[in-house]
Amino acid sequence: MLLHLLVLLPLFLVDFLWNRIIVKPKLSSDCWKMENVIGLMNRIRRVFAVFGDYGDDLTFLPALWNALPTIVVVGGQSSGKSSVLESIVGHDFLPRGSGIMTRRPLVLQLHQIEPGQEDYAQFLHTGKRKFVDFSMVRSEIQEETNRVTGKTNQISPLPINLSIYSENVVNLTLVDLPGLTKVAVEGQQENIIQEIENLVRSYVEKPTCVILAITPANQDVATSDAIKLAREVDPTGERTFGVLTKLDLMDCGTNALEVLEGRSFRMKHPWIGIVNRSQADINRNVDMIAARRQEHEFFATSPDYSHLANRMGSNYLAKSLSKHLESVIKARIPAIVSLIDKSIDKLEAELKHLGSPVDIDAGAQLYTILELCRAFDRIFKEHLDGGFFLKNVHFILKELVRKSVRETEELKRFPTLYADIVAAADQALERFRDESKRTVLRLVDMESSYLTVDFFRKLPQEVEKGGELSASTADRYTEGHFRRICSNISSYIAMVSETLRNTIPKAVVYCQVREAKQSLLDHFYTQLGKMEGYQLAQLLNENPMLIERRQQCLKRLELYKSARNEINSILWAR
Repeated sequence: MLLHLLVLLPLFLVDFLWNRIIVKPKLSSDCWKMENVIGLMNRIRRVFAVFGDYGDDLTFLPALWNALPTIVVVGGQSSGKSSVLESIVGHDFLPRGSGIMTRRPLVLQLHQIEPGQEDYAQFLHTGKRKFVDFSMVRSEIQEETNRVTGKTNQISPLPINLSIYSENVVNLTLVDLPGLTKVAVEGQQENIIQEIENLVRSYVEKPTCVILAITPANQDVATSDAIKLAREVDPTGERTFGVLTKLDLMDCGTNALEVLEGRSFRMKHPWIGIVNRSQADINRNVDMIAARRQEHEFFATSPDYSHLANRMGSNYLAKSLSKHLESVIKARIPAIVSLIDKSIDKLEAELKHLGSPVDIDAGAQLYTILELCRAFDRIFKEHLDGGFFLKNVHFILKELVRKSVRETEELKRFPTLYADIVAAADQALERFRDESKRTVLRLVDMESSYLTVDFFRKLPQEVEKGGELSASTADRYTEGHFRRICSNISSYIAMVSETLRNTIPKAVVYCQVREAKQSLLDHFYTQLGKMEGYQLAQLLNENPMLIERRQQCLKRLELYKSARNEINSILWAR
């Protein structure tokens, strides 16, 4: 029996290692611990935010930031949006007052900690500094908002990232956006209304966005800006949670049961009612824990809502959102992993195409330049070997130079070297053309030099076709005599012309095409050998747009690899 186990043990180990390490584990919604997935998304968002990357700088690549599931809080001004968030968090921490108080998106990450630990907050832009006084959190939000927008009522799409750690929260990520409005306040431009709507739409239109639509119960729900927008971008209601606030402020004798029980404005997810602190409670500094108890008592004792009390209130809302976000994230994890892997492949291919940064060593720079010249020269020779019409050779060669340099992808990084190579090639072609002209003229001169006076004197003495001598001296100036001279000269010119027709193309090919193929950049190579280091560096000045693109790709590649590492850390921890 023991021997049998010893034989099987290696097989078990091989199978385990193969499936656990070598074979990529199958990603499914069942393999993710509920308590890990929200923290995972938070860490990935934090990695991207640290680099100031929000998915808007590389249009050729899908943005991972946009693929991460997010709960976005949407509501009109004075809808109770801020109070809902503070109820979920359990602290007063948001700016209050008239006008638009949320002027930048607030990415709010909630982390549940062990009981007995002190609550605290951390901003991404302040590093590891801990805020235990939540009135200081409010001040920091205001100051950080003003830093970007100035002390105006304008808005900015640049998010503020805030993490809050408390035993009284559930793990959750929310994005608070400026309140929808229909009227610009003093100091705002008229287009602020459309700017706010555009900003909100940029979030809620994403298929990975969960919409938390806040609507006050003491107003007509049919006119709710939040519900109207949610129905436009999510007509099936799959992504929308409706929240009714200010139930305690409805007119006497009225209630919101039609909405809360789903008989009107039905959505896939049931409506949740919230009772926020009153202004009197805020003025008396009633803490959030006491406010939560008051809210619970309101629903438990209300003749209208007591039968719904178990699914009303901020606690129930927070738990429902956390559970839903976890399920959405779990369902999205395989797609996110696939997106990360494809994006890494695209980025690595793009970086390979862009090439490595230029070396600062002069020897390495010279080697790089020579390699680039050889790459161009190789393409140029390939075009020559393909054959071309010998008419207008110089023009065709210049066109081939430009065609070849355009096809030398590596040269596009270095516009100075690109231009210098074209100039050097053109200068070489000019020299080859001049040499070709001189050679052709010499050939013509060689042939024309044979037509001497002696040639004309000997013509009358030549034996005619019949074998007899030509006419007597007296007949030299007759018409027949001149005809014979013309006939002989024409025959000779025809013979010479035929010879030149065969010889001149050879001279052109030898002096231009052959030289272009063998020594097009020889003179340029000689000049390179005489250059100082700074001159070589100038030739390798890269296109600034390519430098910026490489930096963007490198940054994004680091982000995607960090995100993949975060996911792997959860995968292997299960």
